Amino acid sequence: MYGQWCICLEDALRKIRSVADYQFGRGVGIKLFPGKVKVLYSKRTGRIRYVYLNGQRLVTLRPTNGLFSLSIKGAKRIADNAGSARCFVTVRDDVSQFIADGGDVFAVHIVKADDEIHPKDEVIVVDKSGEVLAVGRAVLSGEEMKAFKRGVAVKIRRGCLQQG
Repeated sequence: MYGQWCICLEDALRKIRSVADYQFGRGVGIKLFPGKVKVLYSKRTGRIRYVYLNGQRLVTLRPTNGLFSLSIKGAKRIADNAGSARCFVTVRDDVSQFIADGGDVFAVHIVKADDEIHPKDEVIVVDKSGEVLAVGRAVLSGEEMKAFKRGVAVKIRRGCLQQG
């Protein structure tokens, strides 16, 4: 199990905001992490592991690459304050239910994708109205997602309608 809750100190807040700005676009960090977030540290390493807001997990800091894995709650905070975020994939409305249930995104279903997306990036999948459907990992670059007509473009980790 992981360490204890900690009200975020300035150093931790500065670090998680910087990671979010790097990963999702300048200015996202301050919108994703207001001053009242709580941080859970790893008991074993003492490093930041989870970030919560009002008892709900926003992100997990992956130890393998030092980047965030988003929860649906975190994705919705970014989408609501999009600004300069560069991590969105928009899909056709007729596949929204399938993706919200956790199905992978195929290139043929993509309407729009941010050009800054690279393979293995954390992405937020939205419908045409901007409603968050899922979070996952890009398999293709943003340009490839728009150009290709076959194959998986995003491996979904969590759909907004999935239980648990």
